[in-house]
Amino acid sequence: MKIVYMGTPDFAVAPLLALLEAGHEVLAVVTQPDKQKGRGKEMQMPPVKECALAHGIPVLQPVKIREKESVEELSGYKADIFVVAAFGQLLSEEILNMPKFGCINIHASLLPDYRGAAPIQWAILNGEKKTGVTIQQMEKGLDCGDMLLKREVPISDRETGGSLHDRLMEIGAELIVEALSLLEQGRLVPEKQGDCPFYAKRLTKAMGQICWEQDAASIERLIRGLNPWPSAYTSYKGKTLKIWEAQVEPAAGDGEEPVPGTVITVDKDSFTVAAGKDCLRIRSLQLEGKKRVTARDFMLGYEVGCGMRLG
Repeated sequence: MKIVYMGTPDFAVAPLLALLEAGHEVLAVVTQPDKQKGRGKEMQMPPVKECALAHGIPVLQPVKIREKESVEELSGYKADIFVVAAFGQLLSEEILNMPKFGCINIHASLLPDYRGAAPIQWAILNGEKKTGVTIQQMEKGLDCGDMLLKREVPISDRETGGSLHDRLMEIGAELIVEALSLLEQGRLVPEKQGDCPFYAKRLTKAMGQICWEQDAASIERLIRGLNPWPSAYTSYKGKTLKIWEAQVEPAAGDGEEPVPGTVITVDKDSFTVAAGKDCLRIRSLQLEGKKRVTARDFMLGYEVGCGMRLG
């Protein structure tokens, strides 16, 4: 098929490579504009742009894809289909209806649940036991078109946002190649979506601040779900302290309940912090301006004692 591919972050790279390897002709890649990143504010290309340039594919980077100039440029490619994966802009009805087979999207959830910008992380935050990838026919609105193909995957108890992202990215790559083959054969049967039970809103850095009054299980999911970005954090002696790995421990159940956020036990490899319900044993962390270390290494250089308060 002749394809115009739209995507921006790492998640969209594997499907693009899979389409090329399957022999499809990618006429152009549409991605978000380059952005300043890091302390030096250097301009950085989106991962999909880097991939496209490495394969000699023309790249379009419209600030607003709905503008007349962008629409005319897309029309000129005469593509059979537009394939979208985490592009980051809504397409107009004119664009959606432009190709012969319309526009199809690779979405990292089992639609209709978890429409929105951050379905991978929210599935972990909410304690889901499974998620998956849906190939859907796009229509006006956010992630609300007919479902064409799905694949379900389990979420492990140790899953992080990063590990689940990588698994779903590879599944998305496999599924989009399968979907296009079935589409060419006329064997895809569209399925209408129902209502969206949970909308996966965009992540923010503020979401990562740990509220120790919450139950330990919720905090532990926050730590895993927001790993690697934006990360879960608290404060230690006025500095930001990221928590990278922790495990839930039952409360002792004897004596007065400690104030949430209080360090209640310390051993050579970890320390345990009281939460609103149960406790959290800290295994890996990172102090502001420092590298990620084990709790054991952290305690070799910084004081951690029973009765100390975090947050």
